[in-house]
Amino acid sequence: MSTNPVVTQTAVDDLYAEAEHWHVNTGGETIHAKRLAGRWRTIKWAAASVWLIYFLGPYLRWDGRQAVLFDIPNRQYHIFGATVLPQDFWMLSLLLLFFAILLAVATALVGRVWCGYFCFQTVWTDIYTWIEEKLEGSPPQRRKLDKSPMSLSKLRIKATKHALWLMIGFITGFSFVAWFTDAPTLWGSFFAGESGPVAYITVALFTVGTYGLAGFMREQTCFWLCPYARIQGVMLDKTTIVPTYDVARGEPRGRVKRGETGETRSGGDCVDCNQCVAVCPTGVDIRHGQQEGCITCALCIDACDQVMDKVGRPRGLIRYASLDEIEGLPTKKLLLRPRVWVYAAIMSVALAGILYGFSTLAAIDLKVLHERAPLYVRLSDGSIQNKYTLKILNKMPEELSVRISVTGPDGLELVGAEEPIVAPPGGVTPAVVFVKVPKRSLDGEQHPVRFHVEAARPSGDLVEADRDSVFIGPRS
Repeated sequence: MSTNPVVTQTAVDDLYAEAEHWHVNTGGETIHAKRLAGRWRTIKWAAASVWLIYFLGPYLRWDGRQAVLFDIPNRQYHIFGATVLPQDFWMLSLLLLFFAILLAVATALVGRVWCGYFCFQTVWTDIYTWIEEKLEGSPPQRRKLDKSPMSLSKLRIKATKHALWLMIGFITGFSFVAWFTDAPTLWGSFFAGESGPVAYITVALFTVGTYGLAGFMREQTCFWLCPYARIQGVMLDKTTIVPTYDVARGEPRGRVKRGETGETRSGGDCVDCNQCVAVCPTGVDIRHGQQEGCITCALCIDACDQVMDKVGRPRGLIRYASLDEIEGLPTKKLLLRPRVWVYAAIMSVALAGILYGFSTLAAIDLKVLHERAPLYVRLSDGSIQNKYTLKILNKMPEELSVRISVTGPDGLELVGAEEPIVAPPGGVTPAVVFVKVPKRSLDGEQHPVRFHVEAARPSGDLVEADRDSVFIGPRS
């Protein structure tokens, strides 16, 4: 017996009827979105300011060097006081998992909040259009300028705009490269022509990419290039809070008639002013339901609230709400949703792993390999000798002079480590040592020993590490 739900023809017709109203700009027109001040516009700018870290972060200093530096040639990644080497890159997997789940849970709860407030494409496009408005004027003025014939005035305005766009693209690429080399040094070497070809190619690609994507493609990037726009639909459900038009309150829509007030209006609250469409950066009409182009930036809420204030109706005709709330159905509390607990558990495990990894990072690491053939050697004086290979990993940016010591059974003697071992920065230095123990100090086949390495940094700080191993002797 089939358990599939029966899809009625009426439901199909309703779906097609709604889809007919959806509008996706396929590149045939340039969207000049109207800019209005408001609560959500302020929040949007505040969220976008997070990207200042991207531009200013490389210039933060820590302990005489760049605070965050991804030194790929030397395979060292300095994050404030911690140095992460490729051996510790398991933490990167947990970090990527954490942010992937964070994106999923944010989408499930409040829709495409990443797209609307934090995505670099959205933020850069917003900055580009802000410059465009300052130079070319309001949307009608920009459309008029685009259609007007070329003149000295138009050429001056357009040249200034594109020069500023290219400058922002260049700064974007230059800031990216600055995370991978010393930022102050980069300023001198880059403009003196002394940087490597990778630096120049990277800056050029970022400049052209930012200029093209944020200046020309804009919402087309969100529609056709970004995979997130395709998969976000399966992350939403009827409990997801997104910008939503209250159909029951707004319909039937119609313009305000002469002498009509908010209290005497006979129709719905929507006055069909199209301000929600005018401010939308992707050009969709939120009144036709959730669409692929909606990035949940909530700018339509600001526009609608201002209109409601003017016509004397309460705010919230367009508001953040779930589909269940709009339909008058009971809404589940946040903590009662199973997916929230599942997401929270995965994120907690990933975050705990990252914190554990950083808390256990050491400036120097030690591994001890016991020689297995033979396990021990009996010397002419009757003492027992074991051979070990020590692998010393120096995570510091400078060369270290490492001293080796060992503790264990009484009378233990370390041979082969009388002089310090020179450990280059970011590399593994092997050292072969021997440990001798008098036979009388051995009362079993295996005895614990602990190897200890330490070195003094040029700053005077002492770095050290320990590793446990075993000393093997003959059976009693």
